[in-house]
Amino acid sequence: MLVFDLALKSLRNRAFSTSLTVGSIALSFALLIGVENVRVGMRESFSNTISQTDLIVGTKGGTIQLLLYSVFGMGAPTENVSWAAYRQWAEHPAVEWTIPYSLGDSHRGFRVVGTNEDFYRHYRYRGGQEIALAEGRANTDLFDVTLGADVAAELNYALGDEVSVTHGLGELGFITHDHMPFTVVGVLDKTFTPVDRAIYVTLEGMEAIHWEDGAPPASDDEHAHDEAEAAPADDGHAHDREAHEQEAEAAPADDGQAHAEDISIEAVEVSQVTSFFVGTTDRRDVLQLQRDINDFEDEPMMAVLPGVALNEMWQGLGYAETGLRLVAIFVVLVGMLGMLVSLYTSLNERRREMAILRAVGAGPNRIVALLVLESVCLASAGALAGLAVVYALLAAGQSIVEAQVGLFIPIRPPGPIELLLLGAVVTAGFLMGFVPALKAYRTALHDGLAVRV
Repeated sequence: MLVFDLALKSLRNRAFSTSLTVGSIALSFALLIGVENVRVGMRESFSNTISQTDLIVGTKGGTIQLLLYSVFGMGAPTENVSWAAYRQWAEHPAVEWTIPYSLGDSHRGFRVVGTNEDFYRHYRYRGGQEIALAEGRANTDLFDVTLGADVAAELNYALGDEVSVTHGLGELGFITHDHMPFTVVGVLDKTFTPVDRAIYVTLEGMEAIHWEDGAPPASDDEHAHDEAEAAPADDGHAHDREAHEQEAEAAPADDGQAHAEDISIEAVEVSQVTSFFVGTTDRRDVLQLQRDINDFEDEPMMAVLPGVALNEMWQGLGYAETGLRLVAIFVVLVGMLGMLVSLYTSLNERRREMAILRAVGAGPNRIVALLVLESVCLASAGALAGLAVVYALLAAGQSIVEAQVGLFIPIRPPGPIELLLLGAVVTAGFLMGFVPALKAYRTALHDGLAVRV
């Protein structure tokens, strides 16, 4: 106990250098713990983006690619699934519900997602939370649009505003469907997931804006009518034909495009979707249903388990995580070496202190214990201060990080990894304390008492 008291008084006597040493260790340890918290937060944020979905189905391709463009709005889809194939699997006995997605368009850099009312009924995130509306209603009519929270905030849109969709992804598209604008009818509540940065329209609306030349596909009756008009006219009806031509010339010219107000949602037939989410009636049927979809002969399709795809993605990102950890560990080592240099160089100034301790009866072993204990105290204080810094930053900046980048970093008590790192830093401080201690151990008593000129 006497040695511990001496160690504290000695550190207090050198308050400035002690504060600098503790501060450097605290910052380096805070970086190490911060990297670990961000890593855990990233995993949880990605995992919480979609919940209670058993399968994600799309065309054949990469597992991670399907996950990224369907759930996280990253990357571009390659092919689409026909509506007939989608309906076939949506009506499968093992399927309880589906959520169709139609992708490929954007608005000022935000993705446009074509879906139906099943999105609001069945989509779940972060442990089963439902999609909620902050204002307005869900899109149900042909040219209704519901905005994610971030879209409405960044573009400053309100209910009743018109939104023109651009064909293509990113800030710059190559076809803007100005003749068929959508009307904002609702804004989704904040979810802190990619849902906030998406724009939701109906499947029928997504189909209508992609009609060739802006007009609906011609039906068989319309083709027959066009052929009848192209046939030779009967001489007995020349007068009627001339009158009809005069009426046509007097009528306003048609631009050949269908406009939003001229189309009803019942008149639009959806032809394809990009992907769809599946919820099964019994979780035990998931693997069999996945095999059946992957072996579907009518179309090349692929079903993936969201959890498995996420694990595969994290395995690919494991090298980046390891690299960040190594950088943080090296930073901590630099901080510990700074502590070692501080203790070692201070011995020259403490020669008289060590000699006086030896003169009043402190043996070499007690001198070693004193310096090792000082090192342990510095390392412990630095690690605890770093841990406190991390929690203070989390408490102050958690909501800001969520709002700005959508990354939810949980505030949780120190877990096994944090405690292991804390113990490693204290152990390193204990071992490093022997370097200056051994030098003091070998120093003769008269060395500190002799007068140097």
